[in-house]
Amino acid sequence: MHRRFLPASRCFSAGQPIKCLAAVARGPKKEYWENALELEEVLVAPPQAGEVRIKITHTALCHTDAFTLSGEDAEGKFPCILGHEAAGIVESVGEGVTTVKAGDTVIPCYQAECFAHDQEADHCPRCRGFRAGKTNLCGKVRPFTGAGVMKSGGTRFKAAKDGAELFHYMGTSTFSQYTVVHEESVAKIRQDAPLEKVNLLGCGLATGWGAVANTAKVEAGSSVAVFGVGTVGLSVIEGAVKAKAKRIIAVDVDPNKFSLAIEFGATECVNPKDHDKPIQQVLVDMTKGGVDYSFDCTGNVQVMRSALEATHIGWGTSVIIGVAGAGQEIATRLFQLVTGRTWKGTAFGGYKSRSQVPGLVDAYMKGEVKIDEYITHNLNLKDINEAFKLMHEGKSLRAVIWMDDNAPTA
Repeated sequence: MHRRFLPASRCFSAGQPIKCLAAVARGPKKEYWENALELEEVLVAPPQAGEVRIKITHTALCHTDAFTLSGEDAEGKFPCILGHEAAGIVESVGEGVTTVKAGDTVIPCYQAECFAHDQEADHCPRCRGFRAGKTNLCGKVRPFTGAGVMKSGGTRFKAAKDGAELFHYMGTSTFSQYTVVHEESVAKIRQDAPLEKVNLLGCGLATGWGAVANTAKVEAGSSVAVFGVGTVGLSVIEGAVKAKAKRIIAVDVDPNKFSLAIEFGATECVNPKDHDKPIQQVLVDMTKGGVDYSFDCTGNVQVMRSALEATHIGWGTSVIIGVAGAGQEIATRLFQLVTGRTWKGTAFGGYKSRSQVPGLVDAYMKGEVKIDEYITHNLNLKDINEAFKLMHEGKSLRAVIWMDDNAPTA
């Protein structure tokens, strides 16, 4: 597929505001699937020092976008431009940016990664653990992305109709044809990567694969239970296959998802509704004591408890991937933990964004991981609300939005 690149010598828009289209969330909407976003013109300011302006070519919908839109996200700020799973081309860079230049192909990453000089000087609150390999969570820009602004102050988005500022979202705001992000949040990838595919590596797939490989560190021959068989759940299944797990049990209340789970590598599928005892007991009985590893991909705190209690006494590990609503808490009997089980969380699958996302792109280009199989719909930007509806109705895995309204018709 041919794409137009933006070499530095041709970036006539550099240093100037750009007027473009964006899908704007004017406020929280509990029924997010009903025409929740407004397609309107916005003004995207030039990047300031340490910032990068990106032409977004493709973006995908993630349940986290819907979660924020529903009003359940404590950090949700409105009006804003959502979106955090995308790919595009650098249009221009601000002063001091050295890792990318105009024309580079990139994936904006909601999980930032600071630079070596930051880590050496302990410039961010998590640098000690980041440098030691204890975490992938970089705190350098996190306070600003959580507040919906850039670290130099304010936002780079304004509504064209009245000049009102629009908040950023997760430091990426990819539901706009152009966006501005911190340099720490930009992963430069190979130029020949198909952006209509690799945009998915900005969140969901990396999260599932990494939860298996980096967070749980699943070993060959292990038993695994995956709660929730959507995009992230399927990527966990794929990761478990790659780790050579012996048993991979998919758990979901929708049996229509089971055929796809089997295609991705699940060895068994279980519907909790088919049993008259708790699902954790069902799995304990099936596996003679519990699975070695479980993964919650639902965001339901009761399911999180079930996932933990389905693991084996003495060594079982349960990883929480799903995001629960504001104020919700997890609970279990203390006995479940003091007898050797481990409860863990993961963010972006433990991957460091700028340095490791390019390797995930390489893995896809070599045929080592799936991406195409997760894409069920290709839609134009003007149809983004339809994509939310498809997701809510369980009719899509990932819907890719073509920002220039040139989505394939078949």
